[in-house]
Amino acid sequence: MGLAGVAFALAATMLAGAPSGAPDAKAVEPGSNPIIRDRFTADPAPLVVGDRLFLYVGHDQAQRDEMFNMREWLVYSTTDMKTWTSYPPIMKATDFKWAIKDAWASQAIQKNGKFYFYAAVEHDGTHPGKAIGVAVSDRPTGPFVDARGSALISNDMTPKGTHSWEDIDPTVFTDDDGTSWIAWGNRQAYIAKLKPNMIELDGPITEITPPHFEEGPWLHKRGALYYLTYASLDRSTQRDEHVSYATAPAITGPWTYRGELTGSGQYSFTIHPGIAQFKGDWYIFLHNAALTIGDQNGAIGRRAVTVERLHYTADGALQPVAQTQAGVSAPVP
Repeated sequence: MGLAGVAFALAATMLAGAPSGAPDAKAVEPGSNPIIRDRFTADPAPLVVGDRLFLYVGHDQAQRDEMFNMREWLVYSTTDMKTWTSYPPIMKATDFKWAIKDAWASQAIQKNGKFYFYAAVEHDGTHPGKAIGVAVSDRPTGPFVDARGSALISNDMTPKGTHSWEDIDPTVFTDDDGTSWIAWGNRQAYIAKLKPNMIELDGPITEITPPHFEEGPWLHKRGALYYLTYASLDRSTQRDEHVSYATAPAITGPWTYRGELTGSGQYSFTIHPGIAQFKGDWYIFLHNAALTIGDQNGAIGRRAVTVERLHYTADGALQPVAQTQAGVSAPVP
């Protein structure tokens, strides 16, 4: 959820905030979008643990014309994709003692009997710019504590980047051989192997930037094919982020661009994909800005998480996704 490109879209997006008739917390069909209606949420990251899906999100708290105001991360869970249980906040940005603000996009993963939480924050003046921390907990609902006492990835580790907020939006993936990888980025996309302890890099950082890459990468695998799904922006023709994807025969590439998966989120400049298989079905989580809570309409810094079913073609391609208000409340076609 970087700032790149936001400036030129900010005015239009703020003016296009959700109208008073947008969906609110009153009687709605379970499973319809947005799926979280008690708070503004963004940057969804699903994690399946047994028969429950946990969804990690950032908490949008922007007031009036603020761009972003995100201080903590939340988690919700479901067993049926229609009803969601909320929990206390799992962590604040400043729980990383070396961070000063900005609880941006995150992802949690289970390994070694623990839960590891990777998140983007603003580093203090010792390593200026955005950075990625890793926290750990014995439970998926936290609380999470800093696992290192320092950033896993800081801006000085990617010196070829073009701006100070390129090191954001971590996605973590464990392959069939037990090796875990982390990818991240804004404008530039990077990938690196993690050591078995999950809190150190194990080798070099490699750039893997696909066409129109903006931010929000997500790694997953189905069969023998690896998928890199991400927020994309064709700056020559598009005002708001879309979602595109690439595939590869190995986690190390080469990555082949496969095109756009879905359009922009309603009323939202940003979008952020998270993908999971749950109880035999595939889902893609996104966000838009179509939620109204009380007297607050959706806006660039007041977003709402959505979910749609995800389908594949016979050759492994992802079928285009239409973003709907019905979401998973609609019958399976």
